Amino acid sequence: MQLRAQRLRAALRAALHLSPFRRTLLTLCICTAPVLGGVLPEDRADVMWHDYSGGGLTVTGPSVLIRKRVGDSLAFSANYYEDMISSASIDVKLSASPYHEKRTQWSGGIDYLHGKSTYSAGVITSKEPDYKANTTYFSVSQDMFGDLTTLTLGYRRAWDQVFRDIKNVNGQIINDPTFHQRADHRGYSLGLSQILTRNTIASFNYELLTDQGYLANPYRKIRYLSPGQGAGFTLADQVYPNTRTSNAASLTLKHYLHWHAALTGQYRFYRDTWGIVAHTGEIDYSQPVGHWLLDGSFRYYRQNHADFYSDLFPRADYQNFMARDRELATFQTYTVGFGAEYQFHIPGLPWVSKSSANVHVEHLLINYADFRNALLAPSYGAGNEPLYRLDANIFTAFVSFWF
Repeated sequence: MQLRAQRLRAALRAALHLSPFRRTLLTLCICTAPVLGGVLPEDRADVMWHDYSGGGLTVTGPSVLIRKRVGDSLAFSANYYEDMISSASIDVKLSASPYHEKRTQWSGGIDYLHGKSTYSAGVITSKEPDYKANTTYFSVSQDMFGDLTTLTLGYRRAWDQVFRDIKNVNGQIINDPTFHQRADHRGYSLGLSQILTRNTIASFNYELLTDQGYLANPYRKIRYLSPGQGAGFTLADQVYPNTRTSNAASLTLKHYLHWHAALTGQYRFYRDTWGIVAHTGEIDYSQPVGHWLLDGSFRYYRQNHADFYSDLFPRADYQNFMARDRELATFQTYTVGFGAEYQFHIPGLPWVSKSSANVHVEHLLINYADFRNALLAPSYGAGNEPLYRLDANIFTAFVSFWF
């Protein structure tokens, strides 16, 4: 449960900065996280509610996950996940109208245990009014060296369809009949987990992602200088490369302390062919107190901007590729979180072996180094606006039942 909660919190923290495809991959980690080689997931059901609020964006919704073993070698999982999104963020206010929409996602998976090897496969389908994504995945885990080492190899493939919503003459929101784009994605992963001592576990993970097709956001715009006109700038469509290759490697060290607490540290390095280099560091402390498990965390993230990003271009058609998506800007994030899990038994339900209730709250702060609040251009002048800063609160609550 603790691993799933950590991945869930990481996913919600990152949701603001990720494309629908990468959000789907993060949800894949939440709902169908690879099991350790030689161990099938336990029979259980999870019911969750999440809430993200910050920067004019609100994302809320439920999720239900069920896992069930069949015999000693086979296990199935199914998940439903929903986002209800309400947005009047700085990007939307600049180039479009506030909107409300719902994103739904279904996934199913299967795990097969053969000796010390575990084979996992599954599908994910995600749908929102202007984006449809379908993902398949496969992984194999192998225990080695007296079960002290676990090696996991994985592969993912996704096919996305991108649309753009507009208002028709009757004021209804419909897909723009002149806009329909596609994107294909492939992901390759390698994971290595090693028991170092009785109290220490280390793990290394590497992932390679390749994206091809339409990779821009159809609603966000670039801006370029136009002195004497309006606020001093003009908006235009973004122009992105149609390929992207990303590499990420992370190292995690978990140490169990003699007073039954656990301390976890993680570092992650990321680089892609768009020129973005990012570093992430996180530390997490967990402490059991009776029927409670308390944990606190701190996470730091920073990245530089993409090669073709600029908050304000000198003129129209300044270069071949141009973007002003704040996901591609230079920024730093700080995240502080606290969580609690309470374990309990339900009287009168003998088929439920144990249960837990979990709640976690986080505060996320993002400081941008080269993305400005263009809404203030009439007061400050184009290019002289204050740098943008975002504060967000993230809340998750879920209950789990083992049966």
